[in-house]
Amino acid sequence: MEFIDLKKQYLLYKEDIEKKVKNVMKNASFIMGEELKELEEKLASYTKVNYGIGCASGTDALLLGLLAFGVKSGDEIITTPFTFIATAEVISFIGAKPVFVDIDEKTYNIDVKKIEEKITEKTKGIIAVSLYGQVADMDEINKIAKKYGLFVIEDAAQSFGAIYKGRKSCSLSDIGATSFFPSKPLGCYGDGGMVFTNDSNLAERIKALLNHGQVARYVHHYIGLNMRLDNLQAAILLVKFEHFENEANARHKIGLKYNELLKDYVITPYLAPYTDRCVFAQYSIRVKNRDKVVEKLKEKGIPTAIHYPIPIHLQKAYHYLGHKEGDFPVSELVSKEILSLPMHPFLEDKDIEFIANSVKEAVSS
Repeated sequence: MEFIDLKKQYLLYKEDIEKKVKNVMKNASFIMGEELKELEEKLASYTKVNYGIGCASGTDALLLGLLAFGVKSGDEIITTPFTFIATAEVISFIGAKPVFVDIDEKTYNIDVKKIEEKITEKTKGIIAVSLYGQVADMDEINKIAKKYGLFVIEDAAQSFGAIYKGRKSCSLSDIGATSFFPSKPLGCYGDGGMVFTNDSNLAERIKALLNHGQVARYVHHYIGLNMRLDNLQAAILLVKFEHFENEANARHKIGLKYNELLKDYVITPYLAPYTDRCVFAQYSIRVKNRDKVVEKLKEKGIPTAIHYPIPIHLQKAYHYLGHKEGDFPVSELVSKEILSLPMHPFLEDKDIEFIANSVKEAVSS
């Protein structure tokens, strides 16, 4: 059994993927080509924003957002300690300080009730993570940001295609940043990402920053980097995107089926009332005896993963911030209990039932 069945997906779309890739090879247009332009236009239209800008990874997408807003050493950016390290890493990389706010125990996204108490005169913005495929409460976050004159970036690395109050993830704040890492709901065959915005000035700056700060060939207005999304990955994403809406709906349906089967045995993912569609980048339950459950599932050939076992504030890389165990109790509790089960759009009912029954047996024993 596959945790994420990329092999099956490839076989289903194989002919079209190979045709697109061969066309890029034939034209020898590998950087900043037509496929990238088409992808940017299609994904911007899908999310209903003015600009989609392809880049080399989800991490770069976040970094570009911070650079576009001029974040510098000494600035503070509010975010969550319960996410992949990239969210905080980009803040630290440019010399700013990540200021953590604990998560809501039901959604695992940032607890909006705790944001204001962390705002200081050094705070410049908020990176709100839409974890596991469910959008954070962006309207509330935007209200707080507006009150204090802050920018908001949605870290939508796991939530591209999710729907919040009728609107798509990546369209809900000043900037949306997503990842096309192979295991994401929309993934390429390497690293890739995209930045979304309605602001023309931000868009133009981001386009320059990801290409060495160029505004025209050999004309550099900014100190940038090479963070471009290559044409081969764009070609693959174009094919996958044709099937994405069906896959996103399938993910939501599978997540709900899991919930129904497991609700009396484990803590299942909670979908907030504002969530019209969760894309379940991970399907993550909570169990008390996690190691034993993992072993029991392994015996039955069921792969699992833990997203994430150590909150960022307790990582060695962030010891310099001076945090200790107990500072963010909800994140710490969830990190000890969280367990991700197989999730992809090609899971059949019999697979879901087998996994769910195996989880029931494991937690009961």
